[in-house]
Amino acid sequence: MRIAVLDDDRSQTDLVCQVLNAAGHFCHPFQSGKELLNQLRRESFDMLIIDWQVPDLSGADVLRWAREKLPANLPVLFMTSRSGEDDIVAGLAAGADDYMIKPIRRGELLARVQALLRRAYPSQNPIEQIQFGNFVFEARTGRLTVSGTPIEVTQKEFDLALLFFRNLGRPLSRAYILEAVWARDVEIPSRTMDTHVSRVRSKLQLRPEHGFRLAPVYSYGYRLEQMTG
Repeated sequence: MRIAVLDDDRSQTDLVCQVLNAAGHFCHPFQSGKELLNQLRRESFDMLIIDWQVPDLSGADVLRWAREKLPANLPVLFMTSRSGEDDIVAGLAAGADDYMIKPIRRGELLARVQALLRRAYPSQNPIEQIQFGNFVFEARTGRLTVSGTPIEVTQKEFDLALLFFRNLGRPLSRAYILEAVWARDVEIPSRTMDTHVSRVRSKLQLRPEHGFRLAPVYSYGYRLEQMTG
């Protein structure tokens, strides 16, 4: 999962990112609220972890913006160094899903993050078969069937198709797709991604006449949409 962490104290973002990276997530640290907002306008993240007291833009401001502009199921965890009830109530009332009181404890951080991610993205849990209408993905074998007919796909095409279906209707940035499908191999040419997307569209027949549209989002990335009849 791709997680943005906001805290003006670099030692805190380092600690949080160390824990999350070790658990297999991609952690992106930010030291300023404005810097995070600029990035949120351009990039997709699966979760936000924000410090309630950031000098240039408060956690409350960031949270309000996120709740207004970003997907409703995006989990937000806030961190505060004050254990006063007022801060906690204010954070939860502003739309945060959970909170942690500093100093951050590694085990608790990971447990809270994983619980929020499980709740927000239930279909991401590792299960044998993942079904979306006529499309059935077998996660362990990389086998894909449409209306019972097996479709010949490479592992990357399988991963890419599954990523789009898991995020149906949600625009995904190129950087997000790159990290999710190609992991750390970020040196691939941009046309490689476009070629894979084109193959997925063609092999799975993701066209409006079949109920789906896999389309580019201008200067951002791609989105798979379900067409309503």
